[in-house]
Amino acid sequence: MFELVNPEIGFTSSVIRDPRRFVGRADLIQSCMNALNANEGLIAVYGKRGVGKSSLLRQIQQMANGNYDIAQKAGLAHLMPKQPRRYYTVYYACDSNIANTDDLVRRLCNDTDPEDGLLRLVPDQGKKLVEFSRSDEASVGMDLKLVQWGAKGSDVQKYGSVVPNDVVQSFRNFVSGALDANNRVWTKRDALLLLLDEFDVIRNKDGLGSLIKSLTSPTVKFGVCGIGQDLGALISDHKSVARLIEQGAIYVKPMSPNETREIFATAEVLFKGKIKFDRKVVDQIVDLSEGFPYFAQLIGKSSVQYGNEVGTNDIDAKIFGEVLDKIRSGKSFPNLEDQYQLAIGNSKERAMLLVLLAEQQSEATLYNEDIGNVVLQKTRSTAQGLGIEYVDQLMPRLVEERYGPALVKHGDRRGVYDFADPVFRAYVRLRKLD
Repeated sequence: MFELVNPEIGFTSSVIRDPRRFVGRADLIQSCMNALNANEGLIAVYGKRGVGKSSLLRQIQQMANGNYDIAQKAGLAHLMPKQPRRYYTVYYACDSNIANTDDLVRRLCNDTDPEDGLLRLVPDQGKKLVEFSRSDEASVGMDLKLVQWGAKGSDVQKYGSVVPNDVVQSFRNFVSGALDANNRVWTKRDALLLLLDEFDVIRNKDGLGSLIKSLTSPTVKFGVCGIGQDLGALISDHKSVARLIEQGAIYVKPMSPNETREIFATAEVLFKGKIKFDRKVVDQIVDLSEGFPYFAQLIGKSSVQYGNEVGTNDIDAKIFGEVLDKIRSGKSFPNLEDQYQLAIGNSKERAMLLVLLAEQQSEATLYNEDIGNVVLQKTRSTAQGLGIEYVDQLMPRLVEERYGPALVKHGDRRGVYDFADPVFRAYVRLRKLD
């Protein structure tokens, strides 16, 4: 008998925080355990868009707080230390409005999130609101208010003093004092862990590596996470922190087919057996999602939603065929569809060219080599055979930032590009030409 089911119970397009939802990645979980239990070092999680970096970072936070359920689930219980290092954790997702180190530090000093913010770890005694002096570069409307400490008691000054007009030194004081202050109140922990997600969007990282290096100690550890093929792309002044990353470099690749299948097995458990996916349907989704868990989650969620619409909890070949028709016609994933329409404009030729570029590389290479670049020259003859004569006139829109971009140049090699978002590439392969 059909039962209306909330798709979010088993599938989500959000960052996965609950270890019960997180699947696979046993090798990465082991690397995370090693990095967390090292006395010093920087944790750097990096890889392509859509591979699950932020979800892995949240699992690092879970383990740092003492919850090793994910390690047990991955079959790594035998590698857990008898007394794992425990941390007070700070988690902050950066955004493109953060231009430089000062902007990031100012944000961290003002983050009042009750679960993840730095300020929750700073003692309450003597708090009052003040404002840093505004500069010409300060964004209009940016909240520059910061908790400052009153003069009552030496402990207050020791554990959280603000240096007027020096946000970096104030940040240093907050970080340095947070551990001792909280260990006086709560069960003693070993260190403070600051996790910075979306780290790659910070436009100017000059000096940030040096700041991280100078603060890193047995009682303070940083973790950064962002898009990048190598650590040099993630940390601009990485030479100053190179030695810190030796044990904490965690490169997240696309999932293996078996790991992607686990997403659907886990979803059925979370749905308590109310939703069933045909095995052949799961195999098809594994192929279509190309190892990107975000895309697999989107397809699974869309399938359950459509099942609700037509009154079935069984996602068989017929139902999934109808789901695919909706995806191919641009009716299922509005964000990806908007990205697609922005890239192609009103040009059928550009849409055809985009498809040819998206299909240039085999899925097997993505799984095994994690190489996703495309070579324009390889597509020219095919494009001309389809009547696309002016390829060079169609390309600029695909690489211009205001239209996405769909493609970015790959290093210094002429005519070689990467899809800026490999999930978008997978979507283009699915999307039928209008």
